[in-house]
Amino acid sequence: MTTLSRTPALTAIRPLSLIGAAFSLLALSRSRQALADLDARALEDIGLTHHDARREASRPVWDVPTNWLK
Repeated sequence: MTTLSRTPALTAIRPLSLIGAAFSLLALSRSRQALADLDARALEDIGLTHHDARREASRPVWDVPTNWLK
């Protein structure tokens, strides 16, 4: 009798509902817009420049953090 072992690729797959994915993308979009709206002092507090914040805010909504894809 043989047994199948789980491969790392199979254990890394998480089921994600379409509604859950939509809400996550909406939250990401709002977060990026809020980042772009921060004033210079708030950006300095978190260690970003105005250019960094604008660059992040202009990323497309489907350009998600790498850890979301795991």
